[in-house]
Amino acid sequence: MATMQLSAQTAATAIGASRVEGLGGRALGVRDGVSFEAGRFYGGKALRWSARSGGRAGNSVVVKAVSKPATASSKVATGPATLEEAAEPPMHLFKNKAPFTGTIRSVERIVGPKAPGETCHIVIEHEGNVPYWEGQSYGIIPPGDNPKKPGTPNSVRLYSIASTRYGDDFDGKTTSLCVRRAVYWDPETGKEDPAKKGICSNFLCDAKPGDKVQIVGPSGKILLLPEEDPKATHIMVATGTGIAPYRAYLRRMFMEDTKFKFNGLAWLFMGVANTDSLLYHEEFSKYLKEYPENFRYDIALSREQQNSRGGKLYVQDKMEEYSEQVFDLLDKGAHIYFCGLRGMMPGIQDMLKRVAESRGESWETKLAALKKNKQWHVEVY
Repeated sequence: MATMQLSAQTAATAIGASRVEGLGGRALGVRDGVSFEAGRFYGGKALRWSARSGGRAGNSVVVKAVSKPATASSKVATGPATLEEAAEPPMHLFKNKAPFTGTIRSVERIVGPKAPGETCHIVIEHEGNVPYWEGQSYGIIPPGDNPKKPGTPNSVRLYSIASTRYGDDFDGKTTSLCVRRAVYWDPETGKEDPAKKGICSNFLCDAKPGDKVQIVGPSGKILLLPEEDPKATHIMVATGTGIAPYRAYLRRMFMEDTKFKFNGLAWLFMGVANTDSLLYHEEFSKYLKEYPENFRYDIALSREQQNSRGGKLYVQDKMEEYSEQVFDLLDKGAHIYFCGLRGMMPGIQDMLKRVAESRGESWETKLAALKKNKQWHVEVY
């Protein structure tokens, strides 16, 4: 039985992880004697672990984690091998006027009851007919007519793919999407207005196994995972469902047995509203246990934590805590990725500029160099 020192919040949200950064601050109700248990579908198996607090010292809890030592387990076999052979990523195999008809395999709510809004993990069967690479997107055409153009199909909605090219079943026949249900609350009435809900997200979140779905694509090259150097550093920054491509990256790096033998550093910064809003947290915590030298995981919970200035802690504030390390890694050639709501970028850019200036550097010059060296990858919506 391993013993580790964690903050109360880390214990509550990352039981079994060898280290999780960024969950300091206000307690999440951890008390002596309380036990934690988490379970989520992981690589075809239910991932479960538990822990009990073994005493209190100041703001910390000594946690005795029921877990195996932090050594890498056997990776999962994948196929078909032909998915590794292409020199270029598949692009636009199916177009708007001739989409592929896939089938919904499953729809699972993946946030807790206190999360603001609903996010679902959706698995779609394509039987190997719509291959893709990690970092690409699918276009989905929801059924029905376009309300703005009667008599024409609904518009395509792009979703970043949340699985590797092999899918959650590791056989290359499914795709997974991470979808937040889009709803509109009328500020005057304080009630939801169904007439203004997101057509595609609600279609997907309401879908049942066996339902048909129109797929176009795949598309996108901006967030393709560079695999030329297996020892490279990859810094990933996400808000909300922007986590989707990084789940694919990390499964390829740490879960699957493929030709990509990753031995570098993957560093994930994740920003969400609260603990119940964390996405794929159990998967990421498992990587921490098995690959502590290759994976770092930092979380910002804006409604539960404060930054150094007393305001809400956003993902850029968590990055700033490690800004010297981040800048040093970028200077050494690290790739940095941003995915999530478009509104995340101004705050991040302001923070990076502030840090650069504190180091006596010009952020504009540094950013231009990062783009020129193909280290800077942004896909926001």
